[in-house]
Amino acid sequence: MMAVSNRIRTQKGWPDATMSASGHARWGIVGTANIARAQFLPGLREAGGIPAAVASRDAARAAQFASDNGIERSIVGYENLITDPGLDALYIPLPNSLHAEWTIRALEAGRPVLCEKPLCGTLPDTERVLEVAGGTGTPLWEAFAFPFHLQLDEIKKLLQDGAIGDLMEIKSNFHFSLRNPANIRLSRQLQGGALLDVGCYPVRLAQELFGPTYDAAWASAVMGGEGVDVDTWGVLNYPGGRRLMLSSGLGRSYDTFTTLEGTGGQIRITNPFHPRPSDSYQLVVGSSEDRTFSSGAHEPSFTALIRHIQAVLSGSEPPRQLAVETSLPTARALADLAASLRAA
Repeated sequence: MMAVSNRIRTQKGWPDATMSASGHARWGIVGTANIARAQFLPGLREAGGIPAAVASRDAARAAQFASDNGIERSIVGYENLITDPGLDALYIPLPNSLHAEWTIRALEAGRPVLCEKPLCGTLPDTERVLEVAGGTGTPLWEAFAFPFHLQLDEIKKLLQDGAIGDLMEIKSNFHFSLRNPANIRLSRQLQGGALLDVGCYPVRLAQELFGPTYDAAWASAVMGGEGVDVDTWGVLNYPGGRRLMLSSGLGRSYDTFTTLEGTGGQIRITNPFHPRPSDSYQLVVGSSEDRTFSSGAHEPSFTALIRHIQAVLSGSEPPRQLAVETSLPTARALADLAASLRAA
């Protein structure tokens, strides 16, 4: 059996665990959300992980999800999955309103966790989860995959090399069409809404490129569903006259187009968040130096993130992009944007 690195385990304080005899991490999925099928499982398989178990509060639902998606076992009850000894890590794709409760339970049980974004639907819950993560030392990641993508690394290199001068403004969209009126994203009780579901992506991108400190937040929205924002736009102002202008929504065709605007040019990105092989980014400086680059995406979006987590579990990489290091600034910005929505 491949034991988790003593160095990482001692440094981070989380309990001993073992991987399967093949050396591949065994993952448990807390819930049967569609994003687990559409995003997590393809990335997991590409990264060489094992979909070992899935839990639901309903036995038939868990069994059907396991059968349909090639998962080894179904388990009734989230707590039974968390305490199952045959797992190395957990993925939590529950509704936002349940993230805090079940992430905390998993961390306290010593289970490394990948929790869907946003980490929590409210700032107090985020602070509570991060306090537990810091106190237990159990690794926790928020499921933003794009900071692990080659595309973002290459774009950062262009910015660092001064390809567009000083980056002053990010204009970033994330829209898609939600057609099911019963979808959890339309429930205020479950902490849905466009800002939390997809507006969080431009906010996290701005954090990557501008840093964690912003000066002011403003947003407005069209409300719908069961009292949630369904079409939301806003601004985060950063020091030095820089700003993020975001647009997010649940009612139009898929759109992730993003422009990085600098003093000497632009970088136009078709999809900075979940790039596909057909996606690209373009350097525009108004001269013969204008160039178009492939996104470089050749695998499912979650793959690099999951591969990194598994490398941490095996002790071959130190952890990076942990939630305790990255999630609080995003949560604060989302809270301030949401507060301005309520004040509008």
